[in-house]
Amino acid sequence: MTKSPTRRIPDLLPDLLPELPQDLLPNLSLTSARALHLAAQGLLTPRRQPATKQDVLQEIRSMSALQIDTISVVARSPYLVLWSRLGHYPHTWLEELLEEGKIFEYWSHEACFLPIEDYGWYRHQMISPHKMGWKYNQRWLSENQDQVTRVKQHIKKNGATRSADFERTDGKAGGWWEWKPEKRALEVLFTTGDVMVARRHNFQRIYDLRERVHPTWKDKQHLLSQQDCRQQQVVRAVRALGIAKANWVADYFRMAKLDQRIHPETLAEQGLLLRASVTGWEQPVYVHPDHAGLLERAAAGTLKATNTRILSPFDPVVWDRKRAIELFGFDYKLECYTPVPKRQYGYFTLPILRNGALIARMDAKAHRKEGRFEIKALHLEPGIRISQALANDIAKVVEEFASWHACKAIETVYCNSEQLGALLEALLRTLPGALPETSMAVHF
Repeated sequence: MTKSPTRRIPDLLPDLLPELPQDLLPNLSLTSARALHLAAQGLLTPRRQPATKQDVLQEIRSMSALQIDTISVVARSPYLVLWSRLGHYPHTWLEELLEEGKIFEYWSHEACFLPIEDYGWYRHQMISPHKMGWKYNQRWLSENQDQVTRVKQHIKKNGATRSADFERTDGKAGGWWEWKPEKRALEVLFTTGDVMVARRHNFQRIYDLRERVHPTWKDKQHLLSQQDCRQQQVVRAVRALGIAKANWVADYFRMAKLDQRIHPETLAEQGLLLRASVTGWEQPVYVHPDHAGLLERAAAGTLKATNTRILSPFDPVVWDRKRAIELFGFDYKLECYTPVPKRQYGYFTLPILRNGALIARMDAKAHRKEGRFEIKALHLEPGIRISQALANDIAKVVEEFASWHACKAIETVYCNSEQLGALLEALLRTLPGALPETSMAVHF
């Protein structure tokens, strides 16, 4: 008698999950749920091989969106998010991928680098940008249509153009609140998709016409329905998150409220998503079928987080404050926009991830010309047990981070734990491979 082939549980999930009651869904502990999220985000375990440019592209594809921010007290956010996953790599690879047309820039979670194959999911926003809030000012466009037309004609005639190529003539000082008319025109054309960012130089955008930057795209041939695009964004958000409550999904790409047709529960019923449960959570969670194997390991308790990394404030792991609280118990707010007297942790605090938990936040500044890395403040989270292993992991990742910024000296101004500060001071002088000039001064 021939024995029927056995199908693994993940293979059966799309068929069975719509009928399964909540108590029969794959169940994860909170620790395993965190591990699944970090695995999807490329942060579960330390990287063993040197990064390649293809790895940079793959990480952007896995996250689906790499947020752009210009604050540079340490490496700008997109470079830092990639470093957290890849370790040392040349900054130029990101710019090269943009110029090669492998990625593009547009509004997603915010301004982001995005895989070029996802261009179609954003095209409807370009065609009908009226719901994009401050990113699109219809009144200004109506009153300045001639200016916008002139800027577009300038690009058509002269080729790729920077905002700096237009001389300011109105006598105003500048700043985002008083952009010169040509800069505002470029931003309008960018939002409507008439121009794209062809490349960057010294992190400044250089714009060109869409048909020259992305010549293979044809609306009549490639554009899907708006409903299909929104559904695909929900599915991709769940894939990027690894595991997601329904109310986490819309924020990932800053979508409007999800209607029932594209709600994760509806998509699970259609077999496009898997369902699971997390101990202590009343609502189900959703997992992309690509992560069925990770879900199986997480449910079995064998998916373990063993990585220690410093994260950007704009890392997908922490950019949703509500999700960071629910998943990690980590209440995180970027305080660079908070008046100095009201700041609790510092100007640009960087979360520190260790073994699946967010254990600390570090306010730092890289003094690149001086070769000095300053930790203005290091705050260990309440309840974190201090140990030699903890201090060793933090010291290693801080030294690696400083080295990536070409800083040989490390100075800590404040640490909220005298015990941890003393351990770090000793460790940073003796780490294997530490730069001989590394020094540390700790004040409590």
